[in-house]
Amino acid sequence: MNAKQLKKIHIWIRAIIQLLYFIFIPSVYTAAFAGVKYIFTQIGAGEKVALTSFVTVLIVVCVYTAVFGRFFCGFACAFGSLGDGVNALYRLICKKMKKKPVQIPDRIADRLVYLKYMILAIIVFMCYGGVYSKAQGTSPWDVFSMIHAGNFKLNGYLIGLVILVLLIVGMCLEERFFCRNFCPMGAVFSLVPVLPIFALHRDCIPKCSACSRKCPANIGLPTDGSWKVEGDCFQCQKCIDTCPKKNIHCGVKKIRGNEIWFTILRALILLGLCIWLGV
Repeated sequence: MNAKQLKKIHIWIRAIIQLLYFIFIPSVYTAAFAGVKYIFTQIGAGEKVALTSFVTVLIVVCVYTAVFGRFFCGFACAFGSLGDGVNALYRLICKKMKKKPVQIPDRIADRLVYLKYMILAIIVFMCYGGVYSKAQGTSPWDVFSMIHAGNFKLNGYLIGLVILVLLIVGMCLEERFFCRNFCPMGAVFSLVPVLPIFALHRDCIPKCSACSRKCPANIGLPTDGSWKVEGDCFQCQKCIDTCPKKNIHCGVKKIRGNEIWFTILRALILLGLCIWLGV
């Protein structure tokens, strides 16, 4: 099997996994972030933080992320999959029209990545202050969830709808626009310490930047022997197929060449956890 055929298989497997999670388990993101909001709401109210179903989902997903990296973001998040689909469709339209896709300049994109931490902080403080409930109708995720469920009665969700439309426009202009810049759960994941065991590494010449140019998060991979792991890596694994020398691999080198099966294994483990959690 040559590199081109292997790349196609990677693309199809990722697309199938994303589609299945998008259709059948879109609520993992909502459940996990509900755990964050619940914790700070309880702390702000001076109440005991109980191990609710939302907190359990949050803990399990964060532990999974610490072990396997942000596989959830790259393969299972419904909003991330929406962004990939929108961006791919936009680029396809531009290709058919023989026009160059409009992109957000790098100097602006590199500054926007800090917005997700600001959004997370604002939500946390609102929950802590007990006023988050007053912001109902402003969440683009709530609007997306309602539309995904076939509920188009969006009365009172005008602000959230406008923000969702703006995010979709941003998804056209930048790959993983929401994930990089606005996702509060992504901010949580980026702060989670990731074990280097299953994180992506490279053992190539640092001067080559093919993987960095292809990376939706615009980050560089750590070299072998380095314990540094980028928390912003979505684990989309596009860098694996981009490297001309096939020098990008999982921290466990024995998996090299078997990334497809390891990807399926991680998807099945996450699916089993979701079924066990009832989300």
